[in-house]
Amino acid sequence: MEPQTIDVSKLPTYAFGHRALTWWATWSMIFMEGTMLVILVVSYFFLRTAVPHWPPAHTDPPYLLWGTINTAIILLSFVPNHLAKKAAESLDLRGVRIWMIVTLVFGFAFAAVRILEFKALNVRWDQNAYGSIVWFNMGFHTAHVLTDIVDTIVLIVLMYVGPIEGKRFVDVSENSIYWNFVIVIWLLIYAVIYLGPRVL
Repeated sequence: MEPQTIDVSKLPTYAFGHRALTWWATWSMIFMEGTMLVILVVSYFFLRTAVPHWPPAHTDPPYLLWGTINTAIILLSFVPNHLAKKAAESLDLRGVRIWMIVTLVFGFAFAAVRILEFKALNVRWDQNAYGSIVWFNMGFHTAHVLTDIVDTIVLIVLMYVGPIEGKRFVDVSENSIYWNFVIVIWLLIYAVIYLGPRVL
């Protein structure tokens, strides 16, 4: 009796969501980086308990202007990022190209304003423990922004020069998930660094 074979040649070579290896890799990275963020926030509040005034004497909290502008920019970036994800999951090449470029513009705008934010922190990284933890938190988030900007540029180039494959659309979808993580961690860091000293 001859063994039966199943023709799998017409099955897709890619998948979205939890069926994709990159989905698991993205969420593993988010879990690890999220754990680091929790450690940084806990460190901030641990240092806060060691002094009677926070920020320490002769140190003002960061100016709200640039951090608040950046919060608006990153929140608005959710829209084109979400549309890029939807376009990717629909295999809409034109939509992916458009919305990824728009998201990238928001990323560049955020990075440019971040330079102004660093200048308005009112403390140097080596001035005291407060300065160190504030700069470390800001640097942590900046590294994520820059990493995702580079990843987005690479994906945009691939979506123009090809080869255009299903797995590239999966990559765009996963990149969008990571940018959402960048948005969420900024909201937490903004609340801790900018609002915390004014409220607590």
